[in-house]
Amino acid sequence: MKTRPVILVVVTLIIGFFLGMLTSAQIRNYRLKPVRVFYSEEKFRQGMYQAIQPDEGQKVKIDAILDKYSKMNSEATAAFRKEFETRMDKFRNELDSNLTPEQIVRLKELDEQRRKMMKSHRNGRRNDYDEHKRGERQRPGSDTAGLRNTE
Repeated sequence: MKTRPVILVVVTLIIGFFLGMLTSAQIRNYRLKPVRVFYSEEKFRQGMYQAIQPDEGQKVKIDAILDKYSKMNSEATAAFRKEFETRMDKFRNELDSNLTPEQIVRLKELDEQRRKMMKSHRNGRRNDYDEHKRGERQRPGSDTAGLRNTE
């Protein structure tokens, strides 16, 4: 008879844990969405169009400005990533000389997990972009920039 209340408490805790994880993920996603606007050229363009909502007369001038700065932002992000990787390689070279072989193996595993995560994140963004573009081509009457307010 005592097992039933214990099972009920455990199930309630598990449900609460999963609801907390989902809520936390949604809050993080909502708070980081404005930051992600500047990561890729297309997201930069989409974010600016959603914020500005230009009329037809403004689109030509704004497109030229967006082309210029979206490329600059993309290049800056790529340079940052390259510099970060170089710096991390130098860090690891200095650090490895002070570690045991077991510690080095653990750090290599950590590096591999980080690289996989970054690669899957980049691939996920490309897939999101590809799906967005496919959806735009299928919709008749999309605006000249191929962008829509999705919110």
